Amino acid sequence: MTIPTFVIGIAGGTGAGKTTVAREVADTVGEAVTRIPLDNYYEDLSHMPLEEREQVNYDHPDAFEWDLLVDQLDTLLMGQPIEMPQYDFEIHNRTEETVTVEPSDVIVVEGIFALYDDAILDMCDLRVFVETDADVRILRRIRRDVLERGRELAGVIDQYLSTVKPMHEQFVDPTKKNADVIIPEGANRMAVDLLAEKVEAETGDDDDPADTRSWDRFEESDRTTVEPSDPEADSPSPN
Repeated sequence: MTIPTFVIGIAGGTGAGKTTVAREVADTVGEAVTRIPLDNYYEDLSHMPLEEREQVNYDHPDAFEWDLLVDQLDTLLMGQPIEMPQYDFEIHNRTEETVTVEPSDVIVVEGIFALYDDAILDMCDLRVFVETDADVRILRRIRRDVLERGRELAGVIDQYLSTVKPMHEQFVDPTKKNADVIIPEGANRMAVDLLAEKVEAETGDDDDPADTRSWDRFEESDRTTVEPSDPEADSPSPN
């Protein structure tokens, strides 16, 4: 049984590059990383017809089932597997399938509100906020929703202006104050290497998992901003 020793929360606006950072950290560290996408924890809206689900504000914190996420993350931290729900963006709802997720040395919780909920924040050993210019984020959002999720361009733009942008300003951007590390302009090699180095340092000597998870929290004055070494090399991920 693996008892996770390190939990990272990675937040940021839509299209900021959160998923890219999470994936690259996981790839750099290796198999000992479990990714928990916050998108999978949208509320189950099976009781609503598709027409009503299409009108839901999915960029508001109330759109998520926080209790389930907290319970499942707590289960992983106790070294037990979970059945993680799966979300289908085309039908705006969960699927009937779940995925069995085994605990590993490192858990990464990734999503726009990864640094929003107090209970999740308390579980995180390292809190990361990925900050990217709004014009870059909207372009990535359009590409993702139109090309990957089959949405109409007009609908994507309308949703961005009516809910995504105001919800980002009201709820997502303020969570930046909870971050230990701020990564500007999406994923960059320096940031990924520093995060991976931190994770490997914290999990390298895990003779006592309880001690490994007891590292001191950052103070406000210790917050780090990792500048990209080569802006042109930043990943164009739409996540």
